[in-house]
Formats: sequence, C-alpha cells, structure tokens
Amino acid sequence: MSILISLALLMYLAYRGISVLVLAPLLAMLAVILGGDTRLLAMYTQVFMTGLGGFLVKYFPLFLLGAIFGRLMSDSGAADTIARAIVARIGAQHAILALVLSCGLLTYGGVSVFVVAFAAYPVGVGLFREAGIPKRLIPGALVLGSATFTMTALPGTPSIQNAIPMPYFGTDAFAAPGLGVIAGLIMFAGGAWWLTYRAAVARAAGEGYGTHPTDIMVPHIAGASTAPSLVTALVPVLLVIGLNLAFTRWVIPSMDTAYLAEKTFGGVTVNDVRGVWSLIAAIFIAIVATIAMHWPRWRDLRQSINEGTMGSLLPIFNTASEVGYGSVIAALAAFAVIRDAVIGLSPGNPLLSEALAVNIMAGITGSSSGGLSIALNMLGKSYLELGTTAGISPQLLHRVAAVASGGLDSLPHNGAIITLLAICHLTHRESYLDIFVVSVVVPLLALVALLVLGTTFGTF
Repeated sequence: MSILISLALLMYLAYRGISVLVLAPLLAMLAVILGGDTRLLAMYTQVFMTGLGGFLVKYFPLFLLGAIFGRLMSDSGAADTIARAIVARIGAQHAILALVLSCGLLTYGGVSVFVVAFAAYPVGVGLFREAGIPKRLIPGALVLGSATFTMTALPGTPSIQNAIPMPYFGTDAFAAPGLGVIAGLIMFAGGAWWLTYRAAVARAAGEGYGTHPTDIMVPHIAGASTAPSLVTALVPVLLVIGLNLAFTRWVIPSMDTAYLAEKTFGGVTVNDVRGVWSLIAAIFIAIVATIAMHWPRWRDLRQSINEGTMGSLLPIFNTASEVGYGSVIAALAAFAVIRDAVIGLSPGNPLLSEALAVNIMAGITGSSSGGLSIALNMLGKSYLELGTTAGISPQLLHRVAAVASGGLDSLPHNGAIITLLAICHLTHRESYLDIFVVSVVVPLLALVALLVLGTTFGTF
C-alpha cells in the first residue's frame, strides 16, 4: 500500500506541474516512512542518490551530445531546411505526411524531440493553414513523427529509449532490426491513417484551419544568417546514422578491449559498452562536422553550444531522479511482492511480462525513458535470466523493452506532451485525443504485433 500511495501521488502531482526533481526524492521517502522503514537518510543518500548517479554515469554523454547536436542543427538552419525540403517534394496536399516525415528524419538523425518541435512547428502552421487542415491536428503529427517509430522501433535510432536497454542485455542500437522495422511501419502507417482520417472528417464538416491569433508568435530560426542547402543540412544526420552502424558492427568489435575486464574499467565486456560508445562517437563526429560545414552561418557558436549544454540538464536530471525513485522502491520489502506479481503476469512468457512491466512504469512516471530505466533496474537481470532459460534472444528483449516504453508513457501528465502543447498554443481538450491515438493506441498495437512475431519466429 505504501508503494501504491507514493506512485499515485507521483503521477497526480507531476500532472499538476510540480517538478519531478522535488517529487521523486520526497515521495520515495514517503514510501519508506509508510512502509515502516526507519532508515530514511540511508535510503536517500545510499539508495536514491546512487540510483540517480548511476543513470548519469551511463547516459549523461548521450543527453549532452544529443542536446548540443540538436541545438546546432536548429541554429544553423539545417533542421528547417530539411523540413521544408520534404514539404516541397511531397506537396502541401499531403501536409500531414510531410510534417510527420520531416520530424521522423530529424529525430532518426539524432535531433531531440524538443528541438524538432520548435523547428517543425512553424512548418506545420504554414502547411496546415494552406491545406485547410485544423491546427489542432499539428501536435498529433509532431508526436507521430518524433516520439513513436523513430524513438523506440527503428533499428539504429540514437534515442535514449533505444540506448537504455543495451547495458542490461549486452545489445546494440540495431537489435532485432527486422522486427523493429515492422513495428515502426505499423506505428507510422497507423498514426498517419488516423490523422488523415481526422482531417477528412473535419473537411467534410466544413472545419478549416481555424483562427489562431497566437500564430503570429511562431518562432523562427534565430542563429542562422543564411539557409544551408539540403545536402549540407543532411550530411550530419546521415553521419549519425552511418557512423553509429559502422562503430557498432565493425570499428569497436575490431578494437582490443580486453582491458575492460580490469576492475578499473568496471570488469565489463565490450558488449556492455559497445552500443553507448558507438552513439557517443557518432554524435560527437556529427557535431564537429556540423560546426565545420556551417562555419560561415554561426552568429554565436559559443551561445549555441552553451544553450544546447544547458538544455540537456533538466531532461537528464528529471529522468535520473525517476530512476533514483525506482531504486528506493525496489529496495523496500514490499516491492518483492510487486516484482513477483509483475513477473507472474505472464508465467512462462518473459516477453509479455517485460512489456507489461515497462508500460506500467512508463505510464506511472509519464516518461518513456524514466519508466524504462526503472523497470530494467528492477527487473532487467531477471528478464535476461528468464529469457536465456526460455531461449529468447537478448536482441528481442531489447526491442520489446524499447517499444514498450513508448506506449503508456504518453498519458496526459507526460512532460513532453505538456511542453509540446504549450509550443503549439493548444490545450489537452483540443489536441490530446489525436496524441493519444498516435502515441498510445497505435504503438500498443505495434507492441502486440512485435510480441506475436517475436514469440512465433524469434529474432530477425
């Protein structure tokens, strides 16, 4: 009961807008107190902070480099160029598809969801107004393109959701590529169909773009003096994708990494670090290339880098705080009952149990990365052991965990959704139904398909 009360308060108060940096430690300690445990300070300093710090140690470079890269892509005008080029080739008559693909290409190339929202929103406003599509559908299109198939499903995506499972299962960003592509296509096709259907219904009812005085405040690219060509804009994105594959499959495996077994380096194997190393190297090289290729365009390169750096801090500390919270919950005696219940939700099927556990935690925290980290911190080792016993590939465990994190995370208290609606000057009442369908319902259907295919045919 203590854990349930704590979780319920975390979800409710986060929805009410209170920072998880404050909520996570307070509610973790509340669970400790309600559970009758008197080791309050030890739970905070030795368990909560250790969990928080462990997440920072593993993933801070990815958050930092990803935020800097996204900021540079935005300030150089590259993100805007890519978005507008896709629009020009597909045409305004396919406004929804053009906006979704623009966001998808940017996020698959390593640009963060928040940067994509700022960069693609002005494009969406122009497109939807010209096509006579209600503005209330813009958030759904932005979410579909940036926070579904490119976030959890497509092999090689540099998203943190695809990186988190790697240390637990010894996998890389390209785990279960065939299954990932199929799940991604289901998300893309299902979400695009829904938004197109909604636009057709609105058109039949005589509803157009609507009157939105706040559109005059649409943000513009602030750091670029001249727009880059499409080729120049695309090179850094392609570098992230190509170099990630090269480092993962050929470069790092060819290196002498026997020293990793030493205590100094954590006593790990190359498979434990290969995925993260590949992403760090790929994004870093892409950052250097972006700076060099756009050198004449920088108005204040130092400011762009500094703002990207600062922009990485709140997201990673929010997620790390949720991981610290999960570490405390996992240390409570009552958690053993919950752990056994979650694993027992599907006796003999670790994949289904894993999918349910990750979804539940992502829904409670309102965060795909936070929920995924908590679930794997608590149960990752158990799932690997159960999967090994059942003959399930770690690659399949990785892909199921990643895709599962992108389901119930998008409930109304999700911080990214709240921020996105603020950027678009829209409300939950106006736009959340479409967000819910494209980022909860359709991804859950893709997850079901992934589970069925993975269980029937194994990893491919």
